[in-house]
Amino acid sequence: MPENTPAQRVCRHCDGFPVVHITTGTTPGGQRRTLAATCPACKGTGTRTTPAALARTGK
Repeated sequence: MPENTPAQRVCRHCDGFPVVHITTGTTPGGQRRTLAATCPACKGTGTRTTPAALARTGK
């Protein structure tokens, strides 16, 4: 019987994908250059850090 795990609060800005890699091109040797971009709202955790009620009021 599987255990019930509490649902995690997913960041509504990144929808649970906190870090993405953006391709900026290739080097003359054929390697790809990428930049990592993290979600500014959750700071790369993927979960909501403030309760929804506080996020709506801005306090």
